[in-house]
Amino acid sequence: MHALIVVSHPDPGSLTHAVARSFAEGVAQSGDHTTEIADIAAEGFQPAFNQADRSAYFLQQPLPSDIVREQARIDRADALVLVYPVYWWSFPGQLKGWIDRVFSNGWAYDEAPDGTLGQRLGRLAVHLIGIGGADGGTYARHGYDQAMRKQIDHGIFDFCGARVVTSELLLGVNGQGGTPHLVAARALGGDAFAREAASASS
Repeated sequence: MHALIVVSHPDPGSLTHAVARSFAEGVAQSGDHTTEIADIAAEGFQPAFNQADRSAYFLQQPLPSDIVREQARIDRADALVLVYPVYWWSFPGQLKGWIDRVFSNGWAYDEAPDGTLGQRLGRLAVHLIGIGGADGGTYARHGYDQAMRKQIDHGIFDFCGARVVTSELLLGVNGQGGTPHLVAARALGGDAFAREAASASS
């Protein structure tokens, strides 16, 4: 099976990138599986939803070529993995823009003229790994963890019919080294397709 790991961080030496690589190592060690790491910052992905995207949303024009390319990457994958730092209790702007543009009407979902919605990503398993500086107590006390899951897991992926198999926040980065998070990411990668199979059968 194949996992597309989308990592959003401008510094290739960051903990975010190290977590993405550790997840990929776990997948590779778990069996006859493959991964692709899509570093959207290094690739220069343009996140701003533009007029061409709007025309494609209304099915008036074809999708821009960069979006067709990203969708093809996802179509080749059995699992989509997003690895990102938490900025202001959500995705970084570039990753949010990647979602805005790539998860388009007619590909991720269908919106009919009468407002009827159809889900098109039911085959896709999703693994979400956010990396935050604050500790778990801060997230729980303010409800940030639940707010993020409502916004991202439910608001984006449930809407499109994709199954969120993993939804993890690796927290407390400001208070400790990153080694425990790398160990956790490798374990998540090693278990990714087993968890996917269990989720699909439940």
